[in-house]
Amino acid sequence: MPISRIATWKVSFAVMASRILGLIREMIFAGLFGGSHWMDCFYLAFKVPNLLRDLFAEGALSQAFVTTFTKRLKNDGDNSAWKLASKMLTLTAVLMSLICVVGMVAAPWIVEGLTFLARNPNLPRTYSEEEFAITTTMVRIMFPFIALVSLSALVMGILNAKNVFGIPALSSCFFNLGCIIGGTSLGWLLDPEWGSGSLTGFAGGVLLGGLAQLSCQFPALKGVGYRWYADFQWRDSGVRKILKLMLPAVIAASVVQVNVVVNTIFAYGVGEGAVSWLAWAFRLMQLPIGVFGVAVATVTLPALSRAATTGITDEFKRTLNNGLGLVTFLVLPSTLVLVMLAEPVVSVIYERGNFSAHDRMQTAIALRAYGYGLLCYAAIKVIQPSFYAIDRRWVPMIVSIIGIGINMTLNWYFVFRLGWGHEALALTTSVVAICNFLALFIAMRLIAGDFGMSQLLFLLIKLLLAGAALATACHYGNQWLTPNLSSLSLLQRLGNLALVSSAGGVAYFLVCYLLRVNEIRNAISMVRKRLK
Repeated sequence: MPISRIATWKVSFAVMASRILGLIREMIFAGLFGGSHWMDCFYLAFKVPNLLRDLFAEGALSQAFVTTFTKRLKNDGDNSAWKLASKMLTLTAVLMSLICVVGMVAAPWIVEGLTFLARNPNLPRTYSEEEFAITTTMVRIMFPFIALVSLSALVMGILNAKNVFGIPALSSCFFNLGCIIGGTSLGWLLDPEWGSGSLTGFAGGVLLGGLAQLSCQFPALKGVGYRWYADFQWRDSGVRKILKLMLPAVIAASVVQVNVVVNTIFAYGVGEGAVSWLAWAFRLMQLPIGVFGVAVATVTLPALSRAATTGITDEFKRTLNNGLGLVTFLVLPSTLVLVMLAEPVVSVIYERGNFSAHDRMQTAIALRAYGYGLLCYAAIKVIQPSFYAIDRRWVPMIVSIIGIGINMTLNWYFVFRLGWGHEALALTTSVVAICNFLALFIAMRLIAGDFGMSQLLFLLIKLLLAGAALATACHYGNQWLTPNLSSLSLLQRLGNLALVSSAGGVAYFLVCYLLRVNEIRNAISMVRKRLK
């Protein structure tokens, strides 16, 4: 079954809205607090539930559930699939609630573990008891977020398996709205001067956002015919299958997020502002990944699961090839724009209020380093679930373990041996993403045989030529229009960035059209049909 491009674009637009709201949230943080140690504390505290979200919710649990639930739907029908969904929702609610209680009690020890490098005399960071106290408080406030987002991921999986993609993709918008509206309201009530006390209000906003993300999907869930009921009969073949898939997926699905947390631990010791600079750069990197990589992967995973019900078929190979080609076509231009125009992008989005020119330069350095691995990072979103669809889950797990080891080793070497700063920590994330994708690609080639490698290589050559045109346009346009960002107003910076990036985009798509890249022709055809 070919990937539905209309479904892909529908998810893309929904995720784009979510990413824009996420950027607005980050812009509020940057303007209010800049690259301060208090902002570092917030991002450090949020890494804990955010890591667990990727490990259990959007990573292992989501992929394992979608794979098993889709096969149950196809083989046994709706009633059997609804029973499996009720069992998993009940089990997840119980287990995640227990994890939340344990996490809230253990918050001081968690914060001690995250900040131990800050007390290393060989690193420049200074660490106070006040920072420890407020970070611990925020960890406790935000920990229940993992239970809400885990349930939300299961609901999203149910809807995706029933070919409902728009509302689940929009659920992240409700999360960001909860963070923005609830966080700013609580923050102002707790500390009208926007001091350190207001950060606990933003922590409460994260919790409100998680609740909004879950509840907004209930009407769509009712629309596909599902009614939840508490089911504690967990001795079910489907439940066992999901749990069996989850163990290796816990490690494999979120390797980059694990590495980001490791980077955060190192960054907290590197110096004040480093955690925030990395977080802001990573947020920008997530734009093309979330809009295109996750969108393609969301539509591809159910198709891969259906195609693999009878083994590695030609349909499975075509679906995987289609997904990798589409994500490369969509993400490559975004990657080049972020790398070539890092400072103008950061300046337009963040540089206001307490966000200084120094913050801009340091965030741009991290963004460039993240950008080198962005394409592989997005492609992993497509190729990694394919191993779960064909029940070869141990391959991504082994690759991911090696990747985590590489990341920790490079971080230690760069920080303690070479004395590099936060940019080296972003670079290691890119190196690991590249190594991870190459290893998965080679492994899939050995397992499934040829799934259109010559076609993908030919497409990549065409896209690199188009990318060269984009990079040239961005390079000279940036030199001409934005030689001194500090001297320009926000409106001037925005106009110049839009002009340069648009020129690069036109160059990219024009070359793609002249080289007869199928993806651009399909995209143009789809837009024409939608306009009609």
